[in-house]
Amino acid sequence: MPRIKAAVCHEFGKPLTIEDVELRAPQSGEVEVTLAAVAICHSDISYAEGIWGGSLPAVYGHEAAGKITALGDNVRGLALGDTVVVTLIRACGTCPSCASGRPTICDTPYDGDHGPLRTAAGGKLHQAMASGAFAEKVVVDQSQIVRIPASVPLDSASLLACGVITGVGAVTNAANLRPGQDAVVIGAGGVGLNAIQGARIAGARRIVAVDMSKEKLEIAKEFGATDGVLATSGEPWLRAKVMMGRGADAVFVTVGAIPAFDTAPNYLAKGGKVIMVGMPHSGAMSSYEPVTIAALGQGLVGSKMGDAVIKRDIPWMVDLYGQGRLKLDELISGRWRLDQINEAIADTKSGSARRNVIVF
Repeated sequence: MPRIKAAVCHEFGKPLTIEDVELRAPQSGEVEVTLAAVAICHSDISYAEGIWGGSLPAVYGHEAAGKITALGDNVRGLALGDTVVVTLIRACGTCPSCASGRPTICDTPYDGDHGPLRTAAGGKLHQAMASGAFAEKVVVDQSQIVRIPASVPLDSASLLACGVITGVGAVTNAANLRPGQDAVVIGAGGVGLNAIQGARIAGARRIVAVDMSKEKLEIAKEFGATDGVLATSGEPWLRAKVMMGRGADAVFVTVGAIPAFDTAPNYLAKGGKVIMVGMPHSGAMSSYEPVTIAALGQGLVGSKMGDAVIKRDIPWMVDLYGQGRLKLDELISGRWRLDQINEAIADTKSGSARRNVIVF
């Protein structure tokens, strides 16, 4: 089998190692993509630290873009040389979730232990999140691929695979935010900035960013936030309500910190809803007073990957980018080589990065 370079996790919490691995040719319905860029998402870091468990050794990475270099049988609508975004959303298309328009929660499991990757010695190598994109090439199901114009820079395009669709989609798909409504976004990191962009694009009246960093609150205003509140101030929801003149119609929790989930309902107006986007550690618990939520007609809604339908939402977002209405280039805080991936991960964990991108 052909060999490629990949960043491999052999032990949770330890640095990734760059090594040669085997990648088989695409089979029926699969596509091989030679990657130009892959972004580092906090989900990759969480998996590599063992927070959610998983199989090892593994190749993580799931926000990628590149060009198609091989096709399996029965692939439709894609051709060699196409410029594409590679996502982790592998959808069977026929289960109840897919059939009802929610491919992000497809019911058909995928076993990454038996995917296209093998170690150089031919042993098991887990293709994490059905992608394994911390590598020079990937082989994935055609359902995970979206063709985009060749004019879009591929480092920026890679962000569409997860962070952008998760943030923007949480607003437009999960919350169905309407013009004139008010939004609070807790966390002004990569996903939070995209939720802020989504609220701006949706026509929100006020968009209040909440974060522990003054610098991040200033950056949030560049992406569309009308106001910023320090999470460390006493009862920040009261400050946010003064800024909006009322409670929020939607509160987006884009971080995994439990205090953010615990306090999110405090920002709500009557009839408002909390959209849970961030991913806490397994076993972490949050608590609410259900009588208040019931009496005020409020709601708690989970949103996975922005409830995106990628072949609908990514082309729409690419068009917004072309119009200058969606910021992608500005989301990139650093570009790194594959052999610098551990430094890029450390920079991401510092909390200062919007999105670090590995460029091949």
